[in-house]
Amino acid sequence: MNKSLILFSLILILIVSCKKKDDAIPRKTTGAINTISVIIDDQLWNGEVGDSVRNKFASPVIGLPQEEPLFTINQYPVKLMEGFMTDSRNIIVIKKGEKNNFEINKDQYASPQNVFHISGKTGGDIIAIIQKHSPEIIKLIRKTEIEECQRINKKSLLDPKIITDKFHINLEVPTSYQYVIQQENFIWLKKEIISGNTSLLLYQVPINALKKGNNLVTSIISMRDSIGGLYIHGKEPNTDLITEEAYAPYFFKIKLDGKVAYETKGTWELKNDFMSGPFINYAIIDEEHNRVLVLEGFSYSPSKEKRDLMHELESIIKSVKIIK
Repeated sequence: MNKSLILFSLILILIVSCKKKDDAIPRKTTGAINTISVIIDDQLWNGEVGDSVRNKFASPVIGLPQEEPLFTINQYPVKLMEGFMTDSRNIIVIKKGEKNNFEINKDQYASPQNVFHISGKTGGDIIAIIQKHSPEIIKLIRKTEIEECQRINKKSLLDPKIITDKFHINLEVPTSYQYVIQQENFIWLKKEIISGNTSLLLYQVPINALKKGNNLVTSIISMRDSIGGLYIHGKEPNTDLITEEAYAPYFFKIKLDGKVAYETKGTWELKNDFMSGPFINYAIIDEEHNRVLVLEGFSYSPSKEKRDLMHELESIIKSVKIIK
C-alpha cells in the first residue's frame, strides 16, 4: 500500500509539474497581417470615439495608387473580450472609466502581442487620448507586423549565397521568389501571384552617385529610372519602367541596419504602356563599402489590394544586414 501511495504521489507531482510548465508557455497570437481588434461598446463605436479610431487607424496608406486602410479593424463589444479575440496580435481596449488612462501591455494574453488600454471619463477625454497616443500605437503595431511577416518568411528562405556574394549582405528572401536577372551589380527577383506579381530589386552605385541637398529626391528617382531603362521593360519597344510623374513620391530619412537610408514611396509605370503599381525604395548609405546599396520592392496587381503585398516587400528589405 505504501508503494501504491508513493507511485500515486509521483504521478500527481508529474501531472502538476507538466500543467505548470504548459501554463508558463504563452499562447501564440493569430490573425491576418495588419489587423487590429478594437474592444469597444457599440455606443462608443458608433459615435465620435469610433470615428476617431477609424480616422487614425484606418486612414489611407501612403504610396498606394488606390485608397487602402492602414490597418483592418475588427470591432467587438467589451463583454465579448474572450477567446479568439485575446489571441490577436494587436488589441485596443477602449471604455469609459473613473479616470483618464493610457497603458500598453506586452504579451498580456498571448505572444507576440500589443494590448493598448484607453479609458476616459468622457468621450472627449477618450478622443484626446487617442489623438495623443495614436502615433506611438501605430509605430508599435507596424513594428510588430513587420516582425511577424519576417517570422513567416523565415520558414522557407532562398539560399543566401548569390545575394551575399554579390552585395556582402544577408537578406531573408522567401523561396516563393525566383531569380529573373543576375548581373554583377544587379539582381531582380519576382514572385508570381494570382492577380499579378511582386518584385524585389537589389543594386549598388558609387557613394557619390546621390547628390545631397534639394536634389536628393530627384537623384534617387533618376537612379531608379535609369535602372528601369537598363533592365525592366514591357513586351513592346520603348516601354521601360519609370517613376510615374503625375504623383510626387513620399520621401523619408531613416536608419536601416544602423545606417542612414532614404525611403521613397511612390508609383511606377511602364512608359508608353498601361501597367503601373506602387514601389518602395531604400537607398542605404554604406560608407564602409563606398557605395549606395539600393533595395526596392514593387508590385503589379491590377484592381486588387496591394497593402499587404507591399508590406511583405518592406519586411524582406528591412531584414537586411550588411556584412562588415
